[in-house]
Amino acid sequence: MNQVSDYSYSLSRKNIEDEELSDEDFENLKLLHQYSVQLEGTLNQLSEELYAGKLNWKDLTKNNSLEYAQAVDNVSVFSNIDSNLKQYEGLIYDGAYSDHVNKAEKVGLVGEDISEQDAYQKVKDFFGEGKIEGIELNQFLQNADIPCYSFSVKLRNQENKANLEISQKGGWIIEMQNNREVGEEKLSQEEANEIGKSFLNDKGFEGMKETYFTKLGNVVTVNYAYEYNGIVVYPDLIKVKIALDNGEILGMETEGYLNSHTSREFNEVKLTLEEARENLNQDLEIMEEGMAVIPTEWKTEILCYEFKGKVEDREFLVYINCETGQEEDILVILDTPGGTLTV
Repeated sequence: MNQVSDYSYSLSRKNIEDEELSDEDFENLKLLHQYSVQLEGTLNQLSEELYAGKLNWKDLTKNNSLEYAQAVDNVSVFSNIDSNLKQYEGLIYDGAYSDHVNKAEKVGLVGEDISEQDAYQKVKDFFGEGKIEGIELNQFLQNADIPCYSFSVKLRNQENKANLEISQKGGWIIEMQNNREVGEEKLSQEEANEIGKSFLNDKGFEGMKETYFTKLGNVVTVNYAYEYNGIVVYPDLIKVKIALDNGEILGMETEGYLNSHTSREFNEVKLTLEEARENLNQDLEIMEEGMAVIPTEWKTEILCYEFKGKVEDREFLVYINCETGQEEDILVILDTPGGTLTV
């Protein structure tokens, strides 16, 4: 997997720098994709053999680890992994290159420092004083990424305590977790999206748009990104956890938003949407298109045209730089039983 990642990264840098990919590059990509598919199948087989009792990892903690390894050598799953690896071990590629920079200033964390007493009031305002049985300050986290007051909150008619972190600067909610038993699912995904958006509006996070989600049991976690004049600003991200039995907010995390949210001035868009389309893979069947701001690993941002499309049975997001026309990123969209994800 490291090899796939590094090789793909090196090719993406070639592409961005207008260096043509060779036939050998494309062939290696096909081979690595084939191996990834085979490895997925092999690991599924491994899972089945574990559940069938053919393998027992506990035996590896014993002193006869070598004997155990030899004993399972005939198990087909291991021989499959080994033979597949040997097919690809000779692949040579330029190593990935990455610049490392210090964490950017938290431009969304605005406001004056608040006192401990002010933070207590923020907790009451968040949950509603009538719903609270008791509030306890765990500690003041001076050395946290965002210095904050950490609270445990006993809510009425609930066994477990909720946890809430309030930033010292500005009194922003950084994180909230309220784990409780969730009953039968009654809300649709669309209803949950709207509940989360309304909640964020009430807490001062306006202009948020739902993007992707994950679902575990009867709880859904929705990612919301800031939207400005139709442009989705992905760095300004907030996650909201919603109970699907009654729509209660069970969690939120705002660090992405607090890191990045600010007024932005964009360079003049030099490329039309039609011109950007010409830079796409001709096999991409476009389903949706728009504009988005995406983050880079160098803590900068790029304004792009965002294209959602399909090649055969796979869905992709492709980002074309609005100024240069270069392809900045490609993400694969995975529709799973647990939600819609990108990789």
